Amino acid sequence: MTSEFETVAQRAALALRRHDVEVIFGQSLPSAVILAAEALGIRQISYRQENMGGAMADGYARMSGRVAVVAAQNGPAATLLVPPLAEALKASIPIVALVQEVERDQADRNAFQELDHIALFQSCSKFVRRVVTEDRIDDYIDMAFTAAASGRPGPAVLLLPADLLRQGAAAPLVRRSANLGYWPLDKFRPSDEQIIDLAERIARAEAPLVIAGGGVHAADGPHALAHLQDLASLPVFTTNMGKGAVDEFHPLSAGPMTLMGPLSLGARTRRLLEEADLIVMVATRSNQNGTDSWRLIPPTATIVHIDIDPVEIGRNYEAIRLVGSAAETLKSLCIALKKVDLSTRRKNRRGLEAAIAEAWSAFARDRLSLVEQNGRPLRPEAVMKELQERMTAQTIVVADASYSSMWIVGQLRSLRAGMRFLAPRGLAGLGWGLPLALGAKAARPGQRVIAVVGDGGFAHSWAELETLVRSRLPVTILLLNNGILGFQKHAETVKFGEYTSAIHFHDVDHVKIAEACGCPAVRSHSIADVSAALDRAFETDGPLLVEIMTDPDAFPALSLFAGLEVAA
Repeated sequence: MTSEFETVAQRAALALRRHDVEVIFGQSLPSAVILAAEALGIRQISYRQENMGGAMADGYARMSGRVAVVAAQNGPAATLLVPPLAEALKASIPIVALVQEVERDQADRNAFQELDHIALFQSCSKFVRRVVTEDRIDDYIDMAFTAAASGRPGPAVLLLPADLLRQGAAAPLVRRSANLGYWPLDKFRPSDEQIIDLAERIARAEAPLVIAGGGVHAADGPHALAHLQDLASLPVFTTNMGKGAVDEFHPLSAGPMTLMGPLSLGARTRRLLEEADLIVMVATRSNQNGTDSWRLIPPTATIVHIDIDPVEIGRNYEAIRLVGSAAETLKSLCIALKKVDLSTRRKNRRGLEAAIAEAWSAFARDRLSLVEQNGRPLRPEAVMKELQERMTAQTIVVADASYSSMWIVGQLRSLRAGMRFLAPRGLAGLGWGLPLALGAKAARPGQRVIAVVGDGGFAHSWAELETLVRSRLPVTILLLNNGILGFQKHAETVKFGEYTSAIHFHDVDHVKIAEACGCPAVRSHSIADVSAALDRAFETDGPLLVEIMTDPDAFPALSLFAGLEVAA
């Protein structure tokens, strides 16, 4: 029964515990809720800035399989939650944001830090509501978790007036006991007829393949995809967010299809896409970056699109619609495929494997021509090669937006189906690499987390080094310092033949910044330095920032840069 001395804030904390919430990313506010949650053993990981706290929640949700919770004050703090919630909305990441409101009798009176939060969050969330009565707090928390975790996941926002939280909790209208804290909340698949039809199409096709997006990582998606890949002898490409969905050492894994410039793997495997007569797209938005500006899908191919969000199917390509969660749909497809004749698939398998193996070998030869350059500063490809040699299948690699994402997607190779490579690819905001890594470490404290960031993006999140140390979230940060805004400089050079005055930075000693926050750090100028620093990082469980002075003329193998003089 509800105690007459129990407050609404305490009821809220109890509801969070019912949903197995173990961590709140916050900065004390709403204080009544945080105090009540901490009294129940829920840990607060206190960020230095709300933008970063939202990104921490994002990383936590991706790696934990739980709905993440972030909390913030009203007004300016709330506005700083908009960017990470927008990222979560586009990238389909479930987050519940608890935002303090001004007291109810002060509404619409220009109270301190009063803002129309409903209007603020409507564009960047699936659900936004203000709680106004003492007996509905359980209802609204459950609605928020349901909205975040059901269907296509995304952020939900609850607005909590400060005076309401201090009120005694009235008896709830409905007694609630469900645990809604895990995602995907609902698992469903297309009809048997649709599954059988797809199995028969795969069996009949001459050159079918799969494109796997980020949604494959939910639940058992990678294992189901790995089974499909082997059973039906299907080549598998991945998008940026789909990276790691398959073991890229599997002979039918064609790698990422997102980088197609000179010396890329994609330039070698593109022929498979061009010759495909059946393309099965799984849990992908078919977005610009994932398709090289929509140029990679041949108009002659039949497209089958599997997605939990019916609106995404057919958005950019006319497609046969299969609405369902990736894992459940792929599991059912594997069952159906065992009942059809897959002899054509088996007959073509050896040739496919040979073509893919040659593509990987050619890519390795091309990369060797870059990494063996003895000049300074270093090529990022050489750094990624050193990292690859030390990674295990349990290593979690996180990247910032822009070039950092491209280096891990295009240069590292997944060691198992379901290995995680996290990057902010919903909106690709700079600065989110470090907080994403901290959230991932909070979710998986026993696994090694490596954050790859550039000096441009890292400047957005320096302060969270203090969070890293204080909250005991030890990650290894590989800071690729080229002294410029790399993508901006190279893109402007291609498009305009010149670049703006914002491109170059003053020299910053990131080692001193890290050490001032209590994080050990080293600066590396040579590949020997990098090798020694990575050995040190992998031999300890503590944090380490490795600042690596890299070549400002190096850029990932994007087709946009094919005409630049320096080879990509």
